[in-house]
Amino acid sequence: MDRKKRIDAAMGRVKADLVFKNVNVVNVFSEEVVTTDVAVADGCVVGLGSYEGVREVDGTDKFLCPGFIDAHLHMESTLATPFELARLVTKSGTTTMIADPHEIVNVCGAAAVRYLLDATEQLPVNVYLMLPSSVPATAFETNGADFTAQDMAPFWDHPRVLGLGEVMCYPDVVAAGDAIVEKLNAAEAAGKQVDGHAPGLTGRPLQAYAAAGVRTEHECTSFAEAAEKLRAGLAVLVREGSAAKNLTALVNGLLDSKLPADRFLFCTDDKHLDDISREGHVRWNVRQAIRLGMDPVAAIKMATINAARVYGLRDLGAVAPGYRADLVLLSSLKKVKVEQVYKDGVPVEEALAACRPAPVPDALLNTVRFSPVTAQDLRLPVGETAHCIEMVPYQIVTKHVVEPVPSENGLFVPNETYAKLCVVERHGRSGGIAVCPLKGYGIRGGAIATSVAHDSHNVIAAGDNDEDLALAINQLKSMGGGYVLVSGGQVLGQLPLPVAGLMSTDPWEDVQRNTAAILKQASQMGIPYHVDPFTSLSFLALPVIPELRLTDRGLFDVVRFAPVQEEQV
Repeated sequence: MDRKKRIDAAMGRVKADLVFKNVNVVNVFSEEVVTTDVAVADGCVVGLGSYEGVREVDGTDKFLCPGFIDAHLHMESTLATPFELARLVTKSGTTTMIADPHEIVNVCGAAAVRYLLDATEQLPVNVYLMLPSSVPATAFETNGADFTAQDMAPFWDHPRVLGLGEVMCYPDVVAAGDAIVEKLNAAEAAGKQVDGHAPGLTGRPLQAYAAAGVRTEHECTSFAEAAEKLRAGLAVLVREGSAAKNLTALVNGLLDSKLPADRFLFCTDDKHLDDISREGHVRWNVRQAIRLGMDPVAAIKMATINAARVYGLRDLGAVAPGYRADLVLLSSLKKVKVEQVYKDGVPVEEALAACRPAPVPDALLNTVRFSPVTAQDLRLPVGETAHCIEMVPYQIVTKHVVEPVPSENGLFVPNETYAKLCVVERHGRSGGIAVCPLKGYGIRGGAIATSVAHDSHNVIAAGDNDEDLALAINQLKSMGGGYVLVSGGQVLGQLPLPVAGLMSTDPWEDVQRNTAAILKQASQMGIPYHVDPFTSLSFLALPVIPELRLTDRGLFDVVRFAPVQEEQV
C-alpha cells in the first residue's frame, strides 16, 4: 500500500488514478444518494468531492455502489473452478465471496483447502474461506475424508481464512460434544467468526447454540424463525439460490416488521451457473428485494456493508475514503443494471485478462470409486406402507411421510407420483447402497444421477426404473463424476465434473451450456417446474436438513436425528 500516494491524491496534490465524475454515489453510511466525484488511487477510494484523474469516467445519470458481497456460498456448487466462477460473478457486480468449501473437503480433506486458497490467491475478486466445521456432517453417512480440529490448525493464521464454517452438527453443539467444542475453542482462540446452520432450532437449544459462539444463520425459511434468531444475536443471511429460495419470505417479513435490517445480509449458498448467467449473482438478491418494496439503498447495504461488518472486512463494503475501490457502476438503481465493475479501481475485465487458472492437483482427481451397480442391487422390498421423502416446492426441506406406495411381488414400483431414490457410496470405503421412495420429483421414462450430493457427495440418483438407474450410476463412475441423464437404456446427456466429482475445468460458458441442455431434457421427463432436477436432488442426501434424508447407510430422520428403523413403519 502506498499510503503517501493516497493522502496526496485525497488532498489534490497529485491526480488520482481514476475519477468518476458527477456520479450518484450510494452512501451506505448516511443512506443517501449523493452526486459528486469519486477519486481512486492505489486501488483505494481516496476522496469524494471535486477531483481530477489520470483516467476519468463520466458518471452522469449513473450510480456508483460498493462491490457486492456473497456472505455464504459453496463455490463447488456452481460446478466451476474458482477462475471460471470469478469470470462469471464479477460480470454482475460480485467482488467478494465468503466461501465454505465443505463440499470438496468432504471428498478430499485438507488438500482441497490448500487448492482453493492457492487457486483464489491472484483472482480479481476477494475470496475468503470458512474452515468446514462438520466433515463429515454426521456419523450416519460415508464421506471421502475427515477434517478435524488438528487438520484445521495450519490454516487459522491464513489472512483469508475468516473462521469456522457453518456448524451443521447443531445437535452436537447443544449436547456440548467434545469434537465440535474443540473446533469452536480453536476458532475463538484464533479470533475468528463462527457461522451457523440450524434450521428450525428454537427455544433453549437455540440459546445454547448462540452461547457456544455461533454468530450467523442462513437456514431461516420464515420470518418468525429469522426474528427469533436475530434476537438471539445471530446475523441472518437471506438466501436465494437455485433450490432454496428464502428471500421473499424474509424480506417481506422484514418490511412488515419494525426490526432493523443492519444484521441481515445476502447470500446465494448454492446457485448454478445457468441461474447466475441469467439472473446475476448477489445482484439478483438486491433486485428482488427492491421489487418487493425495499428501499434500494437498504437493499444494497444488505449486499455490502452489512456483510463486511459481520465478517470483519474493515476495508470493504463502502464507497468512502480508505475503502478498497471494489465498485459497481449502475445505469439503473432500481433495476440494479450493472454497467461496469471495478476491482481495486481496475475494470474487472482488464484484471481477469492478466490471470490464469491454477492447476488442479492429482489428489482432487479420480475420486469416484465403487463397484458396478446392477438393477438387482436397487430393488426395494416394501410392506403395506413405507417411509417416503416428500419434496417441498422451492425448498430444500422435505417431509417425512409414511404411506402406501405402489408395489409388485413385494417390491416397490415407481409411478408418476413416486420415483425411486438411490444413494451409492462412491469413495471406495463402505460400498453401501440405499434406496427409498421419493414423492414429488416426477421423473418418468428414465433416470438422473449425480456425484454432487451434499455433503458427503456420494452418488445420488432418481428414476422410474432400475435399469436406467443402474446405467446412470455406472456412467458416473466411468466419467469420474458429474451429471448424467438416461432414458430407455441410452445416455441422453452428461456433464463430466472431474475435480472431486464436483467441478469442471471447462470454461463456464461450456459448463452452463451443457447443464442447460441437460436441464431442458430433464424438464421434458415430467420433473415439475418448481423442482431443480439436479440441485434439488443433490440435497436429498444431506442429513442435517429436516425432515427425512437418504444416505448411503439408509433413511435418516433429521427431526429425531437418528436412522429410520423398519419397525417404525
